[in-house]
Amino acid sequence: MNRLLTVRGAALAVALGAAATVGAALVFEHGLGYVPCKLCLTERVPYYLVVPLGLIAALAPRRPARLVLGLMAVLLLYGAGLGVYHAGAEWGFWPGPSDCGGGSGAGPADVGDFLKSLEHVRPVDCTAAAWRFLGISLAGWNAVIAAALAALAAAAALFAQPSRGPHQPGR
Repeated sequence: MNRLLTVRGAALAVALGAAATVGAALVFEHGLGYVPCKLCLTERVPYYLVVPLGLIAALAPRRPARLVLGLMAVLLLYGAGLGVYHAGAEWGFWPGPSDCGGGSGAGPADVGDFLKSLEHVRPVDCTAAAWRFLGISLAGWNAVIAAALAALAAAAALFAQPSRGPHQPGR
């Protein structure tokens, strides 16, 4: 746990958490066949940005690294907000976006294939949860994970101790 209290350790932990989260989303999409909606795809953007920023922060001197960690926290809070909005739309607390559709990739090659595909393809709806675990949808879990990673990044930006190298005492 001591490593998470350093700027470098926190940066790497947040980058790893972001990579694992977006990796899991890609497994759901490509491995398990869940087609993401527009909001699902938008919720991934902060993670795509946080992974390289975390690696930059881990390699940067302490003061710039803390600034990068602060930026990571802001991006992840934005992602958590998107997750809350999406989960709220799924529960019917508020309307979802009117232009929501899926990211299903390449379409059928010709009209005949298209008509056949309509028999099996369901349009993706941002207001319908495709999967839930412990009663929480993927969007809800995204909000929880993004908020937790944002808290870690913010705490490290504000309070973390300097990383100790092998030549420094106290290691």
